[in-house]
Amino acid sequence: MFTGLVEAMGNVVAVQSRPPGVRLVVRNAEIARDAKLGDSISVNGCCLTVVEHDAESFRFDAGEETLSRTNLGRLSGGSYVNLERSLQLGDRLGGHLVTGHIDAVGTLDERQDDDDWSKFWFRVPKPLTRQMASKGSVAVDGISLTLVDVEDERFSVALIPHTLQVTTLGKLQVGGEVNIETDLLAKYVERQLAGRSE
Repeated sequence: MFTGLVEAMGNVVAVQSRPPGVRLVVRNAEIARDAKLGDSISVNGCCLTVVEHDAESFRFDAGEETLSRTNLGRLSGGSYVNLERSLQLGDRLGGHLVTGHIDAVGTLDERQDDDDWSKFWFRVPKPLTRQMASKGSVAVDGISLTLVDVEDERFSVALIPHTLQVTTLGKLQVGGEVNIETDLLAKYVERQLAGRSE
């Protein structure tokens, strides 16, 4: 479980072929120093397990399913990713509850920049917007964001300068792909309502 508050960006050092998946090598000395074998770390919002680490970097295995359902399959050496270590009991929950289980890949549909602030519109599959509401929460590449507007197949978020500076969203251009995870509570509510109608 995560909060959606990105701790740091990591640099993808290598994507090593390990059929049917890959091994991702990510460098970030600050997080690598505390990493332990088996730790869960959110990489662009996707919960991955540390399988090797040293003082500068850590490695994850990503299988076929993960690569096909997230933007991790498009990473290459030199890419940057958002990183967050898993939540510990007693930690402050500054964002919202994020599981690290990606619902779909969305695309940046429109970017409206106003000096160092921005409003982003993301296009997503229609079933996901049923789990969204204005002023609710969504995780975009592992970043906890507040929804501004929600339409049938897209939604908007307002980004403050800090978020644009310390996450991968600052460099994201129209057409860029992001991992989307809708709010956990919204999933349960939708499931309960579907059960009543049956």
